[in-house]
Amino acid sequence: MRTLDALQPLFLSRRLFVAGGVLALTGLGIGATRANAVIGKAVEVTGEVTRRQAERREGLKAGASLMDHDFVATGRESFAELALGDDTSLLLGSETELLIDSFIAGQGGTIELGMGQVVFDRPEGLGKIDLSMRTAFGMIGVRGTKFFAGPNRGVFAVFVEHGRVTVTGGGVTKEVARGEGVEIKTPGAAPGAVTQWGKARIREAYASVGLH
Repeated sequence: MRTLDALQPLFLSRRLFVAGGVLALTGLGIGATRANAVIGKAVEVTGEVTRRQAERREGLKAGASLMDHDFVATGRESFAELALGDDTSLLLGSETELLIDSFIAGQGGTIELGMGQVVFDRPEGLGKIDLSMRTAFGMIGVRGTKFFAGPNRGVFAVFVEHGRVTVTGGGVTKEVARGEGVEIKTPGAAPGAVTQWGKARIREAYASVGLH
C-alpha cells in the first residue's frame, strides 16, 4: 500500500469533447511522438485495471509497458500507479479512465481524463515540460509540479502540492499556487475562489487515489 508521508509532494478516459478542456504543463516545446512507442510502465496495480490499445483490451499488470494511445481504466476499489519516462508518475483512483494520447520523456505530451481522479507527480527542481491533460471541466496550465485533480466533495477540484497552475473555465482564469485548491462545479463553468486547503481535505483527495 502506498503511503503519504506527512503530506509531502504529492486526475478522467473516454475522449470527452463536451465542455472539454486542457491541462497543460508549460515549458519546453513538444514535437510529435511515434505511435505505439513505449513511454512508461505500470509500477503498481491493485484490483481490476485494464489497458486498451486500438481494439485490444487486456488486464494491466505491474511491470507492463505503456505505449502512446493506451487507454487505462481502473475498476471499483482498484488503483494504479503509472510511470511516464523516468521522473513523472500518475496515480489513478478507482473507477478512473485515462488515455495517454502521446508522451515524450522530458518534453511532455497529451493525456485525456474521462472520469475519476489522478495525482500527477513530477519532483521539484526538474526541467519544465509541456503536458496537456484534456478534461470535461476546463483548461489547467501547469508548470512542472505535483497536483491532484478530480471529484472531491461533490465538485471537480484541483489542489497543488507544489508548483503553480492556472485553471481556466467559462472564460475565467484563476492561478493556484502551493497549498491552494480551486473548484469547478459543472463542466465548462468558471472556477470558484482559490482557497487554502486544510490537511483533512488534502488527505481525502489523496485517499481517493489510494494514498494513505
